[in-house]
Amino acid sequence: MEDPSFIAVWRRIYKLTHLYLIGLGSNQPHPLIGNPTQIIHHAIAALEMDDIDVFAESSVITSAPMGPSLRCYANAAAVLSTTLEPSELLMRLHDVESHFGRIRRGQRWGARTLDLDIILWSGGIWASTNPDLSIPHPAMRQRNFVLTPAAMIVPDWRDPLTGLSVRQLQSRFNRPKRLDPAP
Repeated sequence: MEDPSFIAVWRRIYKLTHLYLIGLGSNQPHPLIGNPTQIIHHAIAALEMDDIDVFAESSVITSAPMGPSLRCYANAAAVLSTTLEPSELLMRLHDVESHFGRIRRGQRWGARTLDLDIILWSGGIWASTNPDLSIPHPAMRQRNFVLTPAAMIVPDWRDPLTGLSVRQLQSRFNRPKRLDPAP
């Protein structure tokens, strides 16, 4: 196995870039920025950095809250191009969330000004010792608020676990479900 630090240095020298599909969500207003939809637009602009390019972005959709939160979410997706490895990008995404006022309290699915998740990347499957990072995102196939914006910008990108495209995953999620036959 090759030394990971050598690979990281080699990637930077040769500017080998990765593409990442990022899910964005917000359901809490920010006093300076505004409502969740405005936060999503500002967050996409904030993701544009010296070593990160926003390659594509979806429209913003509204979705029902999950868990204890009572407010609807604004959701979108973006494709980023960067030389950063997944764990490095995750740290950068957490920095952006903090900049927008997100405080991680350990509660899942609570109200938040900004949530940024790595959904897919061009490197396929990523497993890490960090429990906060697994690519593809473990719940992406069960979340229409992830699949719908993703299908707007990367419909043919494939889930490395199922081999299905984002469009196929969204179609499967949205198809009518059969009713159980009466006993």
